[in-house]
Amino acid sequence: MTENIIETQNKDGLQRISMPIEGMDCANCAVTIENSLKQTDGIMNVKVNYPAEKMWVEFDNQKIEHADIEKKIQQLGYKIPSSEFQSHLEENRGLYISLSAGAFLLIGWLGEVFLEFPAFISISLYITAYLFGGWDVTRHAWDALKVKRFDTDVLMVFAAIGAAFLGEFAEGALLLFLFSLGHALENRALNRARSAIKALGSLSPKTALVIRDGKEQEVSVKSLLIDDIVIVRPGVRIPVDGVVIDGSSGVDQSPVTGESIPVDKSVGDNVFAGTVNGEGAMEVKVTRLAKDSTLSRVMKMVEEAQAQKSPTQQTMEKFERIFIPNVLILTALIIIVPPLFGYSFRDSFLRAMTLLVAASPCAVALGTPATILAGIAQAARNGVLVKGGAHLENLGQIKALAFDKTGTLTHGKPEVTDIIAFQPSVKKEADVLSIAASAEARSAHPLAQAVINAAHTQGMPVSVADEVDSLTGRGLKAVMNGKIIWVGNQRLMNEANITLSDEMFQKAQALQQSGKTLMWVAEDKTPIGLIALADTLRNEAAPTMKALKKLGVQHTIMLTGDNPRAASAIAKEIGLTDFRAELMPENKLTIIRELVNNYNYVAMVGDGVNDAPALANATVGIAMGGAGTDVALETADVALMGDDLSKLPFAVGLGRATKRIITQNLVIALSVIAILIVTSLTGIISMGIAVIFHEGSTLVVVANALRLLGYKSS
Repeated sequence: MTENIIETQNKDGLQRISMPIEGMDCANCAVTIENSLKQTDGIMNVKVNYPAEKMWVEFDNQKIEHADIEKKIQQLGYKIPSSEFQSHLEENRGLYISLSAGAFLLIGWLGEVFLEFPAFISISLYITAYLFGGWDVTRHAWDALKVKRFDTDVLMVFAAIGAAFLGEFAEGALLLFLFSLGHALENRALNRARSAIKALGSLSPKTALVIRDGKEQEVSVKSLLIDDIVIVRPGVRIPVDGVVIDGSSGVDQSPVTGESIPVDKSVGDNVFAGTVNGEGAMEVKVTRLAKDSTLSRVMKMVEEAQAQKSPTQQTMEKFERIFIPNVLILTALIIIVPPLFGYSFRDSFLRAMTLLVAASPCAVALGTPATILAGIAQAARNGVLVKGGAHLENLGQIKALAFDKTGTLTHGKPEVTDIIAFQPSVKKEADVLSIAASAEARSAHPLAQAVINAAHTQGMPVSVADEVDSLTGRGLKAVMNGKIIWVGNQRLMNEANITLSDEMFQKAQALQQSGKTLMWVAEDKTPIGLIALADTLRNEAAPTMKALKKLGVQHTIMLTGDNPRAASAIAKEIGLTDFRAELMPENKLTIIRELVNNYNYVAMVGDGVNDAPALANATVGIAMGGAGTDVALETADVALMGDDLSKLPFAVGLGRATKRIITQNLVIALSVIAILIVTSLTGIISMGIAVIFHEGSTLVVVANALRLLGYKSS
């Protein structure tokens, strides 16, 4: 078995493998492989993606083995490459064969027209061009017919044979040459998108410098174990997912999260495989095996996303199944009926063969999957994981976006926002913060940590109190420098018989009405200050809403458990069109269902944990911080790998661009087919002209799809 095969084991005993396939020259080859394998005993499901050159097979290993599946693929005339060198040879093989067909065609034509070659020599050269240009297409057509399927290859072979039947060997050779050349060029163009995805997989180093038995040794990343200590030198890629246990450095996380600015890492921080270390050396303890790293899982999910067919692609495949048999019926009628009324059989037959070329729906079959492949690749390159073509297409139609507040619109942790000193001539704001932080110095409570962090940030001295008593639900009591320090809520002040003035109450009420949590600070029986804390809004929240509005998202709504007054203030500050307050998790689910009923296409943005039901019921579920949380990576349809809300307009804009290009490709493909059908039936164009426009339209839709690889947010 080749090392390129990726295998998973399902809990129901079925195995699922992913493998690359070489030798497909058009989208119809993928359908032929699918139909053939589905008829094989033991294979439960199979999906083949031509643009990605990938196959996913689910099978019962009690009935069929990997080797049998590989053998079946090879019997159909396709290959499973075992190396990049072999893949490169296969990539260029089609082009070399096609150019050989063109060379024999050109020599034959020049000899016939200008050099007065005997007829048998020119015909021999044309037949040789037939063999080179038609080798692959004939093999694929035969495979399609064996599974009782008519596709584009079948149409082309019939047309080429028809041309030979009429003695138009040059015309038939030209058809096969241009058809094979077009597919070779398509394949080379699509390799841009394939390479964009393969590049992600090459980010992770193959070896790591690990400390074992007190010595440094270089080992394969695959051999690393949990809790191994890896040395990461300056300027190198980090080989594992792990936690920093020594050293500090700035790390470029853009390959995984799309963040443009390096992130500072120190002891206790998580790092990801494939990211680039800055100028500092670090020691990292392995927390995930290589096969389970964030980058590995992203690659696996991107591959699975390629297997999922978008709604438009499914519709076009149904269209082809109906369209092609009808084309064959029409072709037969054109051959048979006109001669019955005195028309030339030769002319009728030639028009019928031209119709086969004109009506071949290659561009229709390729336009959508090529666009999806490029879109998914560009998303992954920018730190956005899209788990399927359907989700990318749906992103392009989003009309309403719902946001969880905590951890999505906010940072998800409290910060000190206001400090009020009641007697500034005696105790200044800095003194109030320093005293509170010293009293809270040993507390792990999130509010206490916020106060301590604020003191450190402002350079305030933080000492440890002599005695500290935690008072559950109220705060704490501490002794510092012989004085009793009280830090807590208003209830604690009342219990300690500390008198609060009306002016103090008014200031507290104003802060509470804006949704802030209060900490009263008192020394003995005297209140000395008030500290307000809040989960602060992300700096990118307001620009994100503005960008979404520019993209045409009509409705943005915040879902929160906050009180209505605080929620209203936040919604107004960041530019949301609506909000719903005082919600329980089950209420969010109800609101999402209402939005779907009203707007049809609705996305929900959350942290992927408490919001899982709402994410699942939205048209598209979008999770924040996929690189850091397993739940976000697994539950959502789209994951913003970095904890960066500003990536949301990029994702929506990419979805819009994808949908737009899919529509453009369908219009181009169907318009060309319609024009060619009319002109071929009326005899306006020849077979050669038909194949030029046919292959030209296919190359145009592929080139149009690849524009997504350069997409950037406006």
